[in-house]
Amino acid sequence: MRDTFFAINMAGVSIILYTVMRYFQSQKAKVLDALAQEQARSEQLLRSILPESVAQRLRHSSAARIADSHDAVTILFADLVDFTRISASLTPTQVVDMLNHVFSRFDALAEKYGVEKIKTIGDAYMVVAGAPNPRPDHAQVIAEMALEVPLILQQISQETGQPFAMRIGINSGPVVAGIIGNTRFSYDLWGDAVNLASRMEHSGLANEVQVSAATYELLKDDYLFEPRGRIDIKGKGQVETYLLKGKRYTSS
Repeated sequence: MRDTFFAINMAGVSIILYTVMRYFQSQKAKVLDALAQEQARSEQLLRSILPESVAQRLRHSSAARIADSHDAVTILFADLVDFTRISASLTPTQVVDMLNHVFSRFDALAEKYGVEKIKTIGDAYMVVAGAPNPRPDHAQVIAEMALEVPLILQQISQETGQPFAMRIGINSGPVVAGIIGNTRFSYDLWGDAVNLASRMEHSGLANEVQVSAATYELLKDDYLFEPRGRIDIKGKGQVETYLLKGKRYTSS
């Protein structure tokens, strides 16, 4: 009888211990699964705000600051014409929806040509080719993207019933690219080449692609241009500019 009760007690303790262990194992699995999902979301968020190669470096580096020099890149700025007038009659939600509609199409265009979206600034859109990953055709892919922008805007105008136009400015040259700061950081570009690209957009014409002499020299053998002449650029004085008109096709 004593042995029987001892066996029953041991069996009861074993069952309790087994149940407790199974419970903690299941809780551990849930915690690990939640951590894996959270890590996946963090990875996705990091990839959405940073170039993939930069995100990988940031994950494997203890330093939050990344800075690289790039000797040859091409920068494009695009800005909606008369955006203030267009948005004046819209609610804040409608303004955001409109910009999202336009820039989502630009995001797809940037992905198509393999260029890096840097940021949107209000109604302006900025991309670069040649950073963070160098490529010899940086000017060509930016030119191809720029030439497709008016077609995209025409489609959006038909879809929304709102006439859209853009000024597009392009410049090529060296830049410094990287991440600074500890909070709300983003990948950005600095340098005179960036400033001149911005000036090319500001001084441009609606639905025209204005390029600097530096970009013209890289593209003149493969693309058609219309000389615009020398225009006054803030901080630069008189600068030679050209309007990109299309791809140059040679007869076979």
